[in-house]
Amino acid sequence: MNIHEYQAKQILKRYNVRVSEGRLVEEGADVEGRAEKAAKDLQTATGTQLFVVKAQIHAGGRGKAGGVKVCKDLAAVRTAAKDIMGKTLVTPQTGAAGKVVHKIYIEQGSDIAKEFYLGIVTDRSVGSVVMMASTEGGVEIEEVAHKSPEKIVKVAIDPTTGFLPFHARKIAKALGLTGEQVKDANAFLSNIYRCYMEMDCSQVEINPMILTTKGELLALDAKFNFDDNALFRHKDVVEMRDLKEENPQDVEASKFDLAYIALEGNIGCLVNGAGLAMATMDIIKLHGGSPANFLDVGGGATKEKVTHAFKIILADPAVKAILVNIFGGIMKCDIIAEGVIAAAKELSLKVPLVVRLEGTNVEKGKEILSKSGLKITAADDLGDAAKKVVAAAKGTL
Repeated sequence: MNIHEYQAKQILKRYNVRVSEGRLVEEGADVEGRAEKAAKDLQTATGTQLFVVKAQIHAGGRGKAGGVKVCKDLAAVRTAAKDIMGKTLVTPQTGAAGKVVHKIYIEQGSDIAKEFYLGIVTDRSVGSVVMMASTEGGVEIEEVAHKSPEKIVKVAIDPTTGFLPFHARKIAKALGLTGEQVKDANAFLSNIYRCYMEMDCSQVEINPMILTTKGELLALDAKFNFDDNALFRHKDVVEMRDLKEENPQDVEASKFDLAYIALEGNIGCLVNGAGLAMATMDIIKLHGGSPANFLDVGGGATKEKVTHAFKIILADPAVKAILVNIFGGIMKCDIIAEGVIAAAKELSLKVPLVVRLEGTNVEKGKEILSKSGLKITAADDLGDAAKKVVAAAKGTL
């Protein structure tokens, strides 16, 4: 799960991580007037004469796309709010469709001496949390990682001992920090690590992390991803979820405990088990097709759950054919067959449907499908299923 920058900064403040003060303005009537009022309130609270108006979307690269504007007075804030609110931002992380701005964050300006990059992820290859930092902070960090990876220092942190002073010293040295700045970095980085661990994050990115002219580190931007499996421990984080920022099919899938990820192909996939789902997508690609989604209905899906899965797949207008690939274990093939038929009838299915069943009650499941009277193409094995669904999507089956 992702959250907005302003929400991430609210969490960071709880962990005594220094951030800029800001005010949120949501879409609605008189955006310009409300933005000016928010800026005035910020000016009174902080004394700032410089404002930054930021689009709030779940994607990076906002600045290049025109979603971040520095304003030297209240009139400029009004103009920026009008320009950004409701705009569709297209960045490398949004895809070609972009994301519409429904919220803006008006923040006090900062006196920047240096910009850095800071990130924390769990690196399974080393079995540790890894903190990454670079002197090349800012909008070009992806290019730095690609072209000059040596400019990014990485520190593996053993979760049994946690973040220690020598971790901070190594990062501070790599960033060129000296004297009191090193002491500040120890507290700053330690608090961010503690936030990452206690909030069950899967990623924290501060880009840029800045050194102010006063010699203090500050999180000028913040991006948080959370482990969905741990959200039951964080009701406050769940309340931060912004459904407008998510794919409608993703939202619908979450209501029925379906693991769904939209992709850019035209072959819908309904599979049980994450590993089998990945193998299904791979073999579709192998035979010249392109998956439209990853969809794992899980090991104990009901007929109703399968019907909802079909609805989600068919909500994507790009889908030209559907492959159902089920290995019956806990989930019985006859239950899947009943769900497939119910969904096909309820939705008046018009796209070609290829079904491959194996496992518990497979013969009963195949019999149910064959007697349904529906146009369903049966497959003997996974390779056969992939060939048939690719042909169906191309209209050559």
